[in-house]
This record gives sequence, C-alpha cells and structure tokens, in this order.
Amino acid sequence: MKTFKELGVRADLIKGIQELGIIHPTDVQDQAIPFLLENGGDLVAQAQTGTGKTAAFGLPLLMKVNPKSNDIQAVVVAPTRELAKQIGKQLFRFTKFSEQKIFTEVLCGGDNFDRQVASLQRPTHIVVVTPGRLLDLFQKKALTLLHVKHLVLDEADEMLSMGFKKELVKIFGLTRARKSTWLFSATIPDAINGLIKDCMSGKPQSLKIDKAHVVNRDIDHRFAICGRDEKTEFISGFLSRQGESRGVIFCRTKAGAIVLGKQLAAKGFPVAVLQGDLTQKERDTIMRSFKKERVQFLIATDVAARGIDVEGLSFVIHHQLPEQIEYYTHRSGRTARAGKKGISLTLVEPRERAKITKLENTLDLSFSEVR
Repeated sequence: MKTFKELGVRADLIKGIQELGIIHPTDVQDQAIPFLLENGGDLVAQAQTGTGKTAAFGLPLLMKVNPKSNDIQAVVVAPTRELAKQIGKQLFRFTKFSEQKIFTEVLCGGDNFDRQVASLQRPTHIVVVTPGRLLDLFQKKALTLLHVKHLVLDEADEMLSMGFKKELVKIFGLTRARKSTWLFSATIPDAINGLIKDCMSGKPQSLKIDKAHVVNRDIDHRFAICGRDEKTEFISGFLSRQGESRGVIFCRTKAGAIVLGKQLAAKGFPVAVLQGDLTQKERDTIMRSFKKERVQFLIATDVAARGIDVEGLSFVIHHQLPEQIEYYTHRSGRTARAGKKGISLTLVEPRERAKITKLENTLDLSFSEVR
C-alpha cells in the first residue's frame, strides 16, 4: 500500500489529513492523485460516496492553486448545499498546517446572496458552489471565471438527475480557458457520456473503482428477517439498546420516512425526518439539530441524504434495501469513518433473502444474521 508521500502529496497537506484520521490512501486516491498531480488533464472517475473522493481531487487542487494570486483559479460544483459545505470544510481542514493559505468560498442557494457577494471581494482561490448559485452570481457580475484553470464536478450523475444539465453546459462554456476538467460520479449513465462528449475536449483519462473495493471494511454488515409490519418494533428494540450512539435510518420513499418518524417519535425516541418536501430552512434546522446532537437518530430518504456529513455515527439502518446496489454503499458509507467501526443493519422480508446473497457476491461482503 502506497503512502500519501509516495503519491506526491506535500508534507503540510499530509499533516492536515492525518489530523483528520486519513492515514492510508483509498483506491480512488491512489489512482487519481498521481495522475492529477503529474498530468493534470481531464479525468472521469467513477467512484461511490465514502471512497474518499474529496481528498482525491482536493489535495491535487490545493497543490495546483497559486496562493500568491487573488484570482478564482478553481471551481468545484456539487449538487447539494450540504455536499458543497462538506467539501469546503474538508479543503479548509486539509490546509491547516500550510504556511501560505488558500482561500475557499462556499456559495450555495439558500444562503444570503448579498453576504456571498461581499465575501467574494476578499481574496478567493477556490469556490465550491451549487450550479444555480454560480450562474446567479456570474450574471450579477459578482465573480469572474476568466482565470479558472480547473473545473471539478462532484456527483455529476446526481446533478443531472436533479435537472442541472443546462446549468452544467453553461458552466462548461463560461470556463473555456480552463486547463482541466475532473468529473466524479457514482454511475456513468448515457447522460454523463453525452456531457463528456459535448463539453470535454479530447479523450479524458478514465478511472473506475471496482465495486468490490468500495465498501469500508470497518463496517459490520448485518441483516434481519422480519415482515413489513414488524420493522418498526425491530428498529425500536435496536435503538433502545444503543445508549448514546447515533445513526441514520434510510427509507426508500418520503411517505415511508414520514410514517416511520411519527411511529418512533410516539415511542419517545429523539428522531427527525429528512425528506425532499422540506424547505431549505427546515432542512438546515434538522441538520443543525442532528450535528449538535439534539437529535439522536435521523430518518432520511436516499436523495435527501446526499451530502450528509456527520461525524461519529455508529450505525446505519436500511428500513428497505435501495433499488440500486450503488446506493447501499452510499448509505453504509455514513458510518465507520476516520478509522472507526460501525454497523450497517439491513431489514429484509422473508422473500427478499436472496437480495442479501446478491449484495455479498457483488460487493464481496459477508453479512451476519441477527434475530
């Protein structure tokens, strides 16, 4: 296993990531970082949530930015406010021990526009932004993209599924002077291939992380057989044994998440529900309560949970298995971070037992049954 030093990462950045518990490179970091540092050309990387993508593109980005210039030199585009803020926080942490500071601004819809305009009057090297807000700020002439050398799209497939194709095409057009484009995506559907063909010059380097190497090996994968009407009682029993441990319960639908939230709240559990119909203000209030531990358990749908970054989660519960295997790794990756252990518990009905076997075979995992 290579070290970050062998990958070419600067000593001050290595010190910063080590303080975050990032000691050994993940597969995507091992493959992406040397290419981005040495070549720096266009890259299309297929990798799941929880594989260390932020460091994979963030460390090379920080090393390529010139801190002596006050121009915006890099743009990182993310689908959600939560993910953008998570990326911005990580980039700031990576540079904790750097002598020459690199300034990053996070610009998201839902935040005060005038305050963002004012913040861009300060030296800014990197902006982490949601698509719509970037275009709004550009149209108001609050920022210039003339000096952008590097464009990063994180979770590109999610941005397309959220309807941001038109915005992304515009962003590509506004950053024509860039030297490189780095696209990270959990899946590469036809829409992504179309975006690559239409908006990226030449043939980008392709990188794909094998699904068998995606899931964190510090996660204890478990499953329980129970009928649909038995799931709430099973979850109640599990939560009552967790003490002060915190976790996320994933539901497949908004309606299911709301119903489960009401059922668990009625039993006295400190829960909150994160689902797509919430306003940004309601969503922010819930996430703030969860991060500050005023809420112990979060119930969420897959789409609503994109970009969640909460430290110290001990477990994840799958109320139902997701429709796509990739989403299992998205969900499970919320626990067992920074070298800690965690539990991923899946509830399946008797007729769904074969799905556990499929997960085991596809992801090279071993599930233990609990009763």
